[in-house]
Amino acid sequence: MQKYLLIAIGGAAGSLLRFWVGGWATQRIHGRFWYGTFIINVTACLLIGFIMELLNRHGLMNSPWRYLIPIGFLGGYSTFSSFEWEIYSSLNISAIGLAVSYTAFSIVFGLLAVYLGVYLARAVA
Repeated sequence: MQKYLLIAIGGAAGSLLRFWVGGWATQRIHGRFWYGTFIINVTACLLIGFIMELLNRHGLMNSPWRYLIPIGFLGGYSTFSSFEWEIYSSLNISAIGLAVSYTAFSIVFGLLAVYLGVYLARAVA
């Protein structure tokens, strides 16, 4: 039960920070590019690399820190970092085909799912 509470606390904090960073970027940086989402995704990738490496090096992968920070906090902040970590992990073990296919399938099927969602919403509206 403790791990679920840690995930919830971390997720709430990550979501709040995502909202704040996105708003901050939108207010200060204008243009057509999605600076807020870009900043969030890149900082989440930096954090997941840093945190997962520290947890691995110190044998803490099954500790409460894993549930609080990479799963909870970064899960609420941005799941893009998990996507990138999984690709990195595949490349790190020389599973290049897996990394490439996972990347391609995620982008293609994700975009198709967005189109399908929009189509379904328009159909019921």
